[in-house]
Amino acid sequence: MPLDDYGVLSGTLHRHFRDQPDTQGRWFHVNLEVDAPAGRYRCAVDVDSKQSSTGVQWKAFTLDASALGPVAALAPGYHDLARTPESGALDFVRHPALLNRSGCVFVRRPPAWLRAILDRLNPPRPWISGSNLDAAQALEPILVPGRAIMVFGEPFNQGLGMHNIHQNQGDPYGSQWWQENGIWQDGATLTRRGDGRLDVFLSKFTTQADRTDDDGHPA
Repeated sequence: MPLDDYGVLSGTLHRHFRDQPDTQGRWFHVNLEVDAPAGRYRCAVDVDSKQSSTGVQWKAFTLDASALGPVAALAPGYHDLARTPESGALDFVRHPALLNRSGCVFVRRPPAWLRAILDRLNPPRPWISGSNLDAAQALEPILVPGRAIMVFGEPFNQGLGMHNIHQNQGDPYGSQWWQENGIWQDGATLTRRGDGRLDVFLSKFTTQADRTDDDGHPA
C-alpha cells in the first residue's frame, strides 16, 4: 500500500540545519524549519544512510512554476494531495517537468519505443551520486531564509513536520519500505526565486528502481 498520507507544505523558510554526526539515528537529514499559519514545521530531508551501503542520488535544477500547475499557487499551510497527476502530486518516474520533457504530458508511463525516442530528442535529467555531505551541499544553496518554500512528502503523525521527502517508489521486494511503494507520492523540496521560478531538489536512494509499475514497485 502507498504512504498513509501525502501532501505539500507551503510556507516560508525560517532556517535549516544538519543532523549532528552519529547522534540522530540511522538516517542523516538536512532539517528545514518552515513557517506556516499553523506554526513552525520541521521537515527532515533524508540525504543518506549512515549505517549501510545504501547511497543517495539527487537532482537539482530550476523550473518554471507553471510546470507544477495550480499546486504552485496554494495558500500557505499543509495540503493533502490525491495520488494523481491532476492534483499536483509529484512522481519522479512519470512527471514530465521533472524528467525535463515539458512538452510531453503522460498520465501513464509511455511505451518503451516512445521513451527511446524521447531520450534521444530530450534526454531526462541524470541522477547524481555522492556522499551525504555532497547531497547536503547540493541542497543547501536553495535554502535561502525568507524564501517561499514547498515541501512534498508525508506529514508527521504527531506535531508539525514532514518526512519521506524523497522518492517513495521503487523500493525492492523484501525491504521494509516495499509496502509503502506507490506512484504520484514522491517527496521534494522547492524554493521560489526572486524571478518567480522554482529551485528544485529531488533525492532517492540507490536501492530504489528508476522504472516502476502502476503500484510503484520495481518494473
